[in-house]
Amino acid sequence: MVRGKPLRNGGKYSQTHKPYKKNRNGPTPSRTIMTRSQCSTSCTSFFSRIPAEVFDMILDKLSVLEISVFSMVSKEITRYIADYISTVAWKNKMILQSFHHSSCIEQKSTIGHYRDLGVLFKRCTLLLPTKDRLKFIFKILRGVLLILLQTLIAGWDELECHRVFNFLCDLTNLQQKTEGVITAKPGWYQELQLRLFCRQVLLDPWPNQPECHFWLMQLLKPWPLVSQAHLLFILYGPLLPEGEITGLPHTALWHLAKAILLLFGNLQVKGWSTDSMITIMEELIVIPHPWHVENVARLLVLCGSNLCYTVLASKALNGRLLEISRIIVYIILVCEKDGYHMSWAVKLVQEICKVFNTPPEKFYFIQQLENTFSEVTREFFEFSVAGNHFDDRETFQTLCILLDSCAHFHTKFLHMFLR
Repeated sequence: MVRGKPLRNGGKYSQTHKPYKKNRNGPTPSRTIMTRSQCSTSCTSFFSRIPAEVFDMILDKLSVLEISVFSMVSKEITRYIADYISTVAWKNKMILQSFHHSSCIEQKSTIGHYRDLGVLFKRCTLLLPTKDRLKFIFKILRGVLLILLQTLIAGWDELECHRVFNFLCDLTNLQQKTEGVITAKPGWYQELQLRLFCRQVLLDPWPNQPECHFWLMQLLKPWPLVSQAHLLFILYGPLLPEGEITGLPHTALWHLAKAILLLFGNLQVKGWSTDSMITIMEELIVIPHPWHVENVARLLVLCGSNLCYTVLASKALNGRLLEISRIIVYIILVCEKDGYHMSWAVKLVQEICKVFNTPPEKFYFIQQLENTFSEVTREFFEFSVAGNHFDDRETFQTLCILLDSCAHFHTKFLHMFLR
């Protein structure tokens, strides 16, 4: 037995065999061992020998998820499946599904279907550059972005997500439409269109805060702070009728408060500072016209202790004692109305007191707060008396709640000092 020479294409593989005699027709070819990839390049694949009509019939029998797994078999299969899902027949069968459901089960089924489509498109375009992937997908889908976009870019780095956002802006003229809304006179229909598109396609589908924060930042950062506040109100603010509304329910301000916390909950995020947060808050509460103080107080309560304190402390440092005293009185009223514990308001006042350096400054702040209590109470009473509004149960009820909140606040306040 003689060990043969190492095979040229076999790597570490070798073969032992008996030597053959030379014949007149030339040397006898030696045996070779071929890898799977070499076989696939040198031989005709099994699938390429199947007629296209039969191959389409096979794919028709597979589910969307099964096709997505099948697409990863080889480049040839990937190309064929990409052509297959680009056909009008397949799009009519798989894409054009109604989103109007009679039951929650049907809705979950459709959402699952579009998630599977997202996986299919992700796998079919795996070897393409980001821009080409997006072009291919949008050529097929056009308007069906909601769930597919979320599934497609899951796990992509921030640079790739930036490219996706820029592509979407070019495709939909988003920047031009946004500029038209925030620089023109308020138009309810145009604002609602922008709100629905951004919320349903870019913001609301994300289950995690970091992804939603990224997309919201992309929408806001091209604009100055005043325009950012305007856009934030369009996207998350209450859908208001004309005229000033006194005492909006917390449900009307909840989404706006969540968006503010998403943006400013961590001021270490690059691009944001305390000053920019305060500027946006100051602009928000005058859109589309100055808010009633109760609505300002309710928004601050929903935003939580840290942000509420930051806003009020900034006003205190700038000497706006009358303004913050009025806001604090309404914060106390909101706590009583909405069922928040009064000790939260007391701690807030204690923290604001620490802003002032000298005892006379602290005394003057407390004195201003107490005078504002009396002034707001007198305003409610005079409103009822002046216009014969004794039958206005809402105003009378608010007056009673204010008196109760004043009593509860001072009880907690004194208890904290005396214990």
